[in-house]
Formats: sequence, C-alpha cells, structure tokens
Amino acid sequence: MPRLSDRVDLFTDSVIRRMTRISDAYGAINLSQGFPDFDPPKEILDALANITYTGPHQYTITYGSYNLRSALARKHGKAINRTIDPDKEVLVTCGGTEAMMCAMMTICNPGDNVIIFSPFYENYMADIILSGANPIYVPLNPPDFSFDKQVLEDAFKQNVKAIVVCNPSNPTGKVFTKEEMEFIGSLALKHDAFVITDEVYEHIIYEPYQHVHMAGLQDMYDNTITCSSLSKTYSITGWRLGYLIGPEKVMENAKKVHDFLTICAPTPLQEAACIGVNFDDSYYKKLQKMYTEKRDYFCKRLDDIGLKHTTPQGTYFVMMDISEFLSMDIFKGWTDLQFCEWMIKKIGVAAVPGSSFFREPVNNLIRLHFARSRDILDEVLNRLEKLVKI
Repeated sequence: MPRLSDRVDLFTDSVIRRMTRISDAYGAINLSQGFPDFDPPKEILDALANITYTGPHQYTITYGSYNLRSALARKHGKAINRTIDPDKEVLVTCGGTEAMMCAMMTICNPGDNVIIFSPFYENYMADIILSGANPIYVPLNPPDFSFDKQVLEDAFKQNVKAIVVCNPSNPTGKVFTKEEMEFIGSLALKHDAFVITDEVYEHIIYEPYQHVHMAGLQDMYDNTITCSSLSKTYSITGWRLGYLIGPEKVMENAKKVHDFLTICAPTPLQEAACIGVNFDDSYYKKLQKMYTEKRDYFCKRLDDIGLKHTTPQGTYFVMMDISEFLSMDIFKGWTDLQFCEWMIKKIGVAAVPGSSFFREPVNNLIRLHFARSRDILDEVLNRLEKLVKI
C-alpha cells in the first residue's frame, strides 16, 4: 500500500464522538457529545413539514439560500450594529464544523501559525493541521480560565496568522469579558492577524455574563471571521447548518473553498431554519431561562452528592474533578480516558476525558453536559451517586 498522509498521524479521531459510540454500545446515558434530547421549536418543524411537500429540494447556490443568508445578515448585523451584505459577507456551511475548516483553509498557508487557547474544542487542532498550519497553545488558567496577557502577547510575536477564540468556551464554559476581547483584538491588529471566533453558544449564557462579538468591536470587522451554527440555539444539531460572516474579500475566497468541500448545505433545512433565525428576542430569553434552570439544578445536585465541578458562565458543559477517584487504589495509574470508559460500563453515564481538550498534561477533569430533560438528569445524578459510595 502507498504511504498515507503524515499529517493525519498528528491527531486522533474525535474522542467526543468515540465516547458516544462506546456509550451506545453499553446503553449508557450520553452526556459526552453535546446535543439536546428535546425537539426543535414547533415553528421550525412545521415549516420543514410544509417544505417537505412544496420544496425546494434541489441545490441552492453554493453559498446558501438567499432567505437564510438575509436572515443571518439581519440577526448578526443587529448584534454588532452594522449592515451586513447577505450576498457578499455571509456563507452558509454544513455545520459549524465546516465553517471553521473553511475559515482555516481560506486564510492559512503551509507553515503559518495559529493560536488556540488550551483547553480547546478538539476540532481546532485538527483543522489547523489539515490546513498545513501549526498550532500555538496559550493556556487558560483554572479556576476562572483566564489567560496571561504576556503569554498571549509572546505567542502573537511568533509570526501568527490568526487566533481562534471560542466564546463562550467549550469545554470550560468561560465567557470572555469585553476587556479580554479588546485585548485580543488589539494584538490581532498590532500583528496583522485574523481573529476566528466560534460563537456557537452565544445564546447560552448565564447572568450576569454577556456575550461580546469580536466583529462588533472598534476596527475589528475586517480582521474577524465569525463562525457559528444553528445547532445549539435551535436544538437542530443533526441538521448541520453553520455559517461564516466576515469581510467581502475573505468571504469571496471562503466561498471557493466551501464550493469544493460540500457544494451547499441541505436546501429544505436551510429554508425551514429561517423561521428560527427570524425569532424575536423573547425566544432567546426563554432559551437562557431554560438552560439557567438546568445548570443550576445540575450543579446543585452535584454539590449535594459531593462531586467537585466547575460552574459554567456559558454553554451547557460542566468539568468534573475526578482527582479523588484517581488517587484511590482501584483506579491507581488510570488515565481520565480509562476512568470514562469504566464509568460508561459500571455507572452508566458517558463523559469526555478532559485530556482530549488540553495541551497541558491534565488528567483529572472530565466533561459532562446538561442539555437533557429533567427526568434524564435525575437518572444521571442518581447513577453518579454510586461514585461517592465508592
């Protein structure tokens, strides 16, 4: 057999998706891969039901249906107080995953350097490597997952093409402050670099924290590529609808990359999703209220059980500290991955080993999510009580 690509050996398969497969094999409750177990809004489902019979069913133009691009342009334009051109500054992709890959391939040349914060969503490293670029890691320091300004500035001095900012952050749940975002933006401008933002969880934020759009900060629009998705906001992760928004010259090239990656996102789903993108502010307030109740309930029960964890400022992820378990004789020498596999088989709950998110040798954290119904969360928490009994 001829030699395969060397770059693929630089990363593994997705640990998140691997844990889902193991969870399914053992019939565990899956709190690893972050998707809700409840339906999308009825208005979106009704629109899709109608489109099933009336169409359209064929390709859209490669960069997305006009209706969806226009809705996204209005929504994002309102958020950053700017008029967005749906024809020149918006690109619909097959999920946020393709949006990020498309952004990387559009701006990166072989040998370029791209900064990512650690811990990071595991796709970022793979995206950078597949684009021929090199990742530079800057740690987010627990317990508040803040970054050292000097360390970040030193990273920017390494001939950096871009920095990826996931806000709110997966897996930490950190929401970057306006001051932090302005500092990152100032370094990007100073070093002529792009900021690629992943804003998938922008509407899942808990008071008093607020989402800050990098593209809306002074002088940052031309240096910012906004990646996002409809998956989490409208509970349609399987629809695979994402998007890029950015300056015309960037989008002009991103459209070419996207065209040869996937041609276009699913046409009927694009048209149905327009209903959700056009929702008024009341929808997002209800969404925030629902997830706030889930977060508070889940974290309180973990406290009552006696399990140490983070409390997210945004997203629906909790990092649980398993240090005490790994110090026990029965788990001596185990990795967090081995612990998660054991937990699936013996406790019936699937989590993600934190080491898959960290560049640093972190082995004591696992990630759980709480985008589940109250009944399922209760069952999960009842099962997690078995850990304390151990």
